[in-house]
Amino acid sequence: MTHNNRAKDLIVVSAVCVYDGAGRLLTVRKRGTDKFMHPGGKPEPGETAAEAASRELAEEVGIDVGPADLEPLGTWLAVAANEAATDIEATVFTAPGTWEAQPCAEIAEIRWLDLTAELPDDLAPLLTDHVLPLLGKK
Repeated sequence: MTHNNRAKDLIVVSAVCVYDGAGRLLTVRKRGTDKFMHPGGKPEPGETAAEAASRELAEEVGIDVGPADLEPLGTWLAVAANEAATDIEATVFTAPGTWEAQPCAEIAEIRWLDLTAELPDDLAPLLTDHVLPLLGKK
């Protein structure tokens, strides 16, 4: 008898921490999903993590930051928020400065997260399990 021990599917993504003038963290909800997450997405063939992050930021929320200007925060393995039996390997960057954002492309809604307040319960695992603890938010 053979056992199929195939691992979960893995999606590689880039994500960006973006802050407004009040120090709140930008989260986005993609159309057809119920979890809020960082703006970001999958790299296209030949793209670096920073290039993908820069492109996705412009496409999803209209923020233009060059790949070289993004500051690496870390890379984590997390449970995918919107895809069953899937993990994500997320390279997370911070966009320096303060920003305003508009939902574009597949983004249904944006929400600025007050890191001093109680967290909502509709955040993606990457945020709750990895990034927010690093930012000092439990």
